[in-house]
Amino acid sequence: MIRSVLSGACALLGLAASAMAEPAPDHPSVFKPAQREGYVFVGGGYEAVQGKAGAVGQMFVQYHAPVQVTQPYPVVMVHGTAQTGVNFLGTPDGRPGWVDRFVGRGFAVYVVDQVGRGRSGDNPEAYGPYARLAPADLETLYTGQENHDLFPQAKLHTRWPGGAGVRGNAAFDQFYFSQVPFIASALRSEELVDPALIALLEKIGPAVLLTHSQAGVFGWAVSDRRPDLVKAHVAVEPNGPTFYDIRFKGGADWYERVGEARARPYGITRVPLTFDPPMATPTDLTVVQAEAPLRPGQIRCWLQAEPARKLPRLARVPAVIVTGEASFRATMDDCTGAFLEQAGAKPDRLALAEHGIRGNGHMMMLETNNAEVADAIIGWIEGRTR
Repeated sequence: MIRSVLSGACALLGLAASAMAEPAPDHPSVFKPAQREGYVFVGGGYEAVQGKAGAVGQMFVQYHAPVQVTQPYPVVMVHGTAQTGVNFLGTPDGRPGWVDRFVGRGFAVYVVDQVGRGRSGDNPEAYGPYARLAPADLETLYTGQENHDLFPQAKLHTRWPGGAGVRGNAAFDQFYFSQVPFIASALRSEELVDPALIALLEKIGPAVLLTHSQAGVFGWAVSDRRPDLVKAHVAVEPNGPTFYDIRFKGGADWYERVGEARARPYGITRVPLTFDPPMATPTDLTVVQAEAPLRPGQIRCWLQAEPARKLPRLARVPAVIVTGEASFRATMDDCTGAFLEQAGAKPDRLALAEHGIRGNGHMMMLETNNAEVADAIIGWIEGRTR
């Protein structure tokens, strides 16, 4: 069974406080030792697109650090679909964001804008068509799900700033104004972002990857390719469920699978992972759906048929899956954990409600208790990387 974490969090926080007095090991950086803030572009190169030379594949990275870095490894924060690194810099109602919280606890922090998005620059000629999220897409699942009741946990949502997260709520309007067009092909995004993240890690040295939502696929792939550079992976409500996409529709029969094709052919990614025994194509993974959900209010998981292939490289990287009580991901994150455990990776589970952190939706880094959520994550990181 997937392990639950954060029992003894107070002890972890106490250990962290005592550890702050100890200098952290030096790690390579593209920034000068005394530099507290900065930015850099990583990855990419020059390429001719439609007969014109230009830059392709570059990723913008913003750097923040305390006066004295006391944590042994920096944290790389990677945002999800239609978002940018702004998600981690503050909240739409003006409170400090996760970057401030992590820096205050002694971490150097690198915040990225995904390749092809935000300050990394869009490039439809090189990256293909772009898509956008409509306000209703966010209202129904991300910020105002209590008004729609499309999945069992929706009514538990209480943490959006200023009330319901719908148009006209000042925090929602600020949040929606921050949305940007994104590369329509999820596979293309993985093919572009994974190498850019590896390029960043090769510059700064081993780090903790903190991914949110769509970015979970990058975290699994980069951990698989470079377990020497990923000291831990914090997967905040990672892209899922395993193998297939689903659609929420409410009522007694509240979800359905979208199509016959596997949205994530390798279970948790669209790009290849290092399975043992190896396989020629992803269809070598035989998929079965569980007869019952792992818990009430969850979907029936799609998993490998036994005997399951293993993910030995991914198993080398400590990981935790973080889930809010009132998020649509609460219906499926246990399936991601079960898939990984079946493959030998055995991630920890940080279901926030089990530790008294209640009412959170998918955008927990922006919600009224975002600092409490950050502290829970920091406690896990400190317990796994010291």
